[in-house]
Amino acid sequence: MEAYKKEFIEFMVDCQVLKFGDFVTKSGRNTPFFVNTGFYRTGAQLRKLGAYYAEAIKNSFGLDFDVLFGPAYKGIPLSVAATIAISEKYDADIRYCSNRKEVKDHGDKGILLGSPISDGDKVVIIEDVTTAGTSIEETLPIIKAQGDVNPVGLVVSVDRMERGQGEKSALAEIEEKYGLKTTAIVTMAEVVEHLYNKEYNGKVIIDDKLKEAIDAYYEKYGVK
Repeated sequence: MEAYKKEFIEFMVDCQVLKFGDFVTKSGRNTPFFVNTGFYRTGAQLRKLGAYYAEAIKNSFGLDFDVLFGPAYKGIPLSVAATIAISEKYDADIRYCSNRKEVKDHGDKGILLGSPISDGDKVVIIEDVTTAGTSIEETLPIIKAQGDVNPVGLVVSVDRMERGQGEKSALAEIEEKYGLKTTAIVTMAEVVEHLYNKEYNGKVIIDDKLKEAIDAYYEKYGVK
C-alpha cells in the first residue's frame, strides 16, 4: 500500500472522521464503521485533506478538466480544499462549484455557488463517501441542467466496497449507469489491512471482535 494511503487512514482516525461502532448510513444500513467528513474542522486539516484528494484526482483523472463540483453541504468545503491543493501542488487552476439546497432569487441568483458551469465543461464530482450510490442521482441532474456539460468522474475519500442498488459495488454501478469513472483515496479493505490488530497511538483500533462485525457486514452488504 502506498505511503500516502497509510497516512490518510491515520489522518482520518486522528480527526475522528473514521469511526467504529454502531451507525446507520444514509441508505439505511446498520454499519460498524462510518466516515463523516464533517469532522474535518480546522484549516490545517482541510489543507491536508485537499492534498490527499488532489493526489487521488490527478492519479485517476489527470488535470484535463474544468470544474470540481462538490454537492451541498459536505461537498462545498471538499471542492474548495481540493481545488486549492491542485493549484498549490500542480499549478493547475481548476474552478470549484457547489449547489445550494434552495434556489436563490436575488443577488447572486440560481442554484450554484462558486463558478458557473458552461457548455463544454468537463466536470469531476467530489464527495465524502458513496454507500449505495443514492447521492449521485441527486447531483447529476443539477450538473446536467446547466447545459451541454460532460461529467467525467467521481472521487470519494473512502470506497466502502459494498453493494449499491443491485449486486455490484456502488462505485461500479455508478460507472456502468452514468458512464462516470470513479476513484477513492482509500478502500475499506485498505483501512482494515492497515489497522487490524496493529497499534496506533497505543491502541488497537480494529481488534478481532470489530473485525468480525466488519466481516459480518460485508457478508450481508458486500459484493458477492
